[in-house]
Amino acid sequence: MEKWQKVFESASLVRAEIVKGVLSEHDITAIVLNKKESVYQIIGSYHVMVVSEKAFEAANLIKNEISF
Repeated sequence: MEKWQKVFESASLVRAEIVKGVLSEHDITAIVLNKKESVYQIIGSYHVMVVSEKAFEAANLIKNEISF
């Protein structure tokens, strides 16, 4: 079983999906995990997760290629 690691966190689903898309373009499988409170959708955030072996590469891509 693969271990997943958080490489990005945002309150915005759109930003999390953009990060996921950029990682996918570089052949890094990523998922968006919804950690928002289900009742109000105000508290919490979205986490972009990747397989642990790709976490360093993913973090570098996020840092160097994405700006919000």
